[in-house]
Amino acid sequence: MSLLEVHNVTKDFGGLRANSDISFSMEKGELVGLIGPNGAGKTTLFNCISGLHRVTSGRIVFEGEDITDLKAYQVARRGLARTFQVYAASGDLNVAENVMVGCFMRTRSRSAAKKRADEILSFLKLQDVSDYLVSELPVAAQKRVTMATALGSDPRILLLDEVAAGLNPSEIEEILASIKHIHDDLGITVMLIEHVMELVMKISDRVIVLDSGRKIAEGHPGQIAKDPAVIKAYLGERYVEQME
Repeated sequence: MSLLEVHNVTKDFGGLRANSDISFSMEKGELVGLIGPNGAGKTTLFNCISGLHRVTSGRIVFEGEDITDLKAYQVARRGLARTFQVYAASGDLNVAENVMVGCFMRTRSRSAAKKRADEILSFLKLQDVSDYLVSELPVAAQKRVTMATALGSDPRILLLDEVAAGLNPSEIEEILASIKHIHDDLGITVMLIEHVMELVMKISDRVIVLDSGRKIAEGHPGQIAKDPAVIKAYLGERYVEQME
């Protein structure tokens, strides 16, 4: 049994079809990249998996349970967490308190939530900024805070939505190290949406490609980089030349 199974998921918004008959599965311990051009339906798919959107048709199964019709908080309680492209941190809470919000998914004790938040911040090397407001931090640190908040819910799958967006090369390397740290040392299964191809191809066990709401390819990063449909839809010949 796969950890996550997405069966023929379709999502319509009125007359617009954002996802069309998408199917894939994820095994425990995998790190999977989800790529495609803007408007391909990547974030919509994350929203469907995490319970923010109700699918038009299809099924989503997590650890053998059909979670298709569950609400977002119910999905999160079962162990599936996600980040967002824009981190909506509370302006009057500091970094540690924002991470504690995620921890309250598993405990009602403030002291237990604080202890767990401190552990996560130390794990992601954010302990020195725990008393700062998130808005006071550089963008790269804010990205790591949103990952820390998601980790507070103790997920078995973590969906990361463009955590490297807007970062410079050295900051991207830091984010890459954090993702590998989460995956390798905590044993969390990870799926990430990303436009930074160097990151996706370097870190992913497998890559899924969407275009115009449909899955057009799936495979090892090396296979995906040479797939004619993917090159035409997204990567372009220049990227392939750089890879060679």
